[in-house]
Amino acid sequence: MRITRVLSTALLMAGLAAGPAAADSSPSASASASSDGSSAPTQAGTSFRTATELDQGQTGTASGSTGDYLYWSFAADAGQRPTVKATVKLPDTHAGETWQLDVYDGLRRRQACQYGAATRTAAQGTGSLDLACTLRTVRAWSEQWANDPLPGTYYVRLTVVDLQSSDLGQPVSTELRVDSKDIGGSAAVDGSLAQPLTPGIAVKSSSDEDSSSTTSAALSSIEPDGGWSSGWWSDRWVWTGIGGVLAALAGIGGYALTRGSGRPRRVPPPGM
Repeated sequence: MRITRVLSTALLMAGLAAGPAAADSSPSASASASSDGSSAPTQAGTSFRTATELDQGQTGTASGSTGDYLYWSFAADAGQRPTVKATVKLPDTHAGETWQLDVYDGLRRRQACQYGAATRTAAQGTGSLDLACTLRTVRAWSEQWANDPLPGTYYVRLTVVDLQSSDLGQPVSTELRVDSKDIGGSAAVDGSLAQPLTPGIAVKSSSDEDSSSTTSAALSSIEPDGGWSSGWWSDRWVWTGIGGVLAALAGIGGYALTRGSGRPRRVPPPGM
């Protein structure tokens, strides 16, 4: 029994000593993992329908060739002002070339950049190029003829627009990140969309009991955290209520200051 007890203790000590070593030998987390635990995409699409979905706050990476069209998509809600930033890592030897970053809404309408360098030219031998585009604040509702940003899916296209034929097809690597600033009630409008601008990005087929197959559009699977918040409520209502209360207090105070102490006793009432 004593020998068995000694052997059990030795095996237990060996297992405790091997535990940290096994933990150290396990692979570490991927560097592309985002703060919420989901891994960022490592490729880009080649068209609107194959655009790679990217959450805000993630950094997506992709490798390609000079001349390729790279597409990503992200969701933006009312009151947000999205900023798209892209970094293009160029080959060691290349001539001057110009890259461009375009952003489209769910209706494929190109959105103008409020500020940022969306088109830049890399001089000969430049190692990397940074592009940025800050959109206008997304509105909850707009006129049909307007080109205002609306809640829904947005598409990012990154490509080279001017280069020499000798540089066509050279390998490049890209990084893309989307962040938003919450503007709040100052950008609120009286109205909302029935549905966000998330048109079909693919077509899926389904079969029913009669063995007849039908096709339907598959909507984008991305949406802001907490769902779409486009509606009539905004913090503008809070400030409107506070302003109404302050106006009422100011009216009561003004009346108390200007009404005086009433009719003097020495002044007879009218008709006397």
